[in-house]
Amino acid sequence: MDTPVLLVLAHGSRDPRHAATVRSLVRRAALLRPGLRVETAFLDFDLPSAPAALERLAAEGVRDVVALPLLLTRAFHAKADIPAVLRAAPPALRVRRAAVLGPSPLLLAAVERRLYEAGLSPADKSSTGVVLASAGSSDPEAIAVIAETARELRRTGWCSVRPAFASAPLPRTEDAVRTLRTEPGVRRVAVAPYVIAPGRLPDRIAAGAREAGAEVLADVLGPCPELARLLVERYEAAAGVRERDLVAAG
Repeated sequence: MDTPVLLVLAHGSRDPRHAATVRSLVRRAALLRPGLRVETAFLDFDLPSAPAALERLAAEGVRDVVALPLLLTRAFHAKADIPAVLRAAPPALRVRRAAVLGPSPLLLAAVERRLYEAGLSPADKSSTGVVLASAGSSDPEAIAVIAETARELRRTGWCSVRPAFASAPLPRTEDAVRTLRTEPGVRRVAVAPYVIAPGRLPDRIAAGAREAGAEVLADVLGPCPELARLLVERYEAAAGVRERDLVAAG
């Protein structure tokens, strides 16, 4: 049985760390599903571009593709850029669009993994305030999802969790760090970047954390196991393909 190709559509960045991290994540996801062909393309800056990747797949005779937006929320790129690219795909391709990555319990688990890797432990949760720092968006739906994600993270036992943004809405990371310091029970503040790969905005998050004196700065989500598993879950939901189907096809 032929299974759809997974085409991961990333944002792209002038920062070479971005594409390297995206490709590392996609390789990790591919390892979870032997027999599944996985490709990567970018909306801007990096190559291959999304249109070029779709043209190449069609030229190779591929007929079924699942396009997976490597995005944490449904903001402008998910609502405008990606649909426009997919509408212009070669007519020989059947393209199904997977859901964006967030919200998901796997993303909360990925955030906690990065916080623990940065030096915290589950025993620290009740005395640690966390800034969930995202890139930011002017889209109200995306902002609401980040706020709800912060609330969900708080429900896992952290003393307090506040969202922050590197662009568009307020507060900025440094302001959220300072606010957390005033809250009862918060003995240390950790900043958890809620972004997939390094770049200009994640650097701004890190600078804000350092400026405000946060005790802990976690890494970006990157190629963590939970994020790799989430890519596969989104693919399977869009494709209607189960793990045993992929193994059989391989």
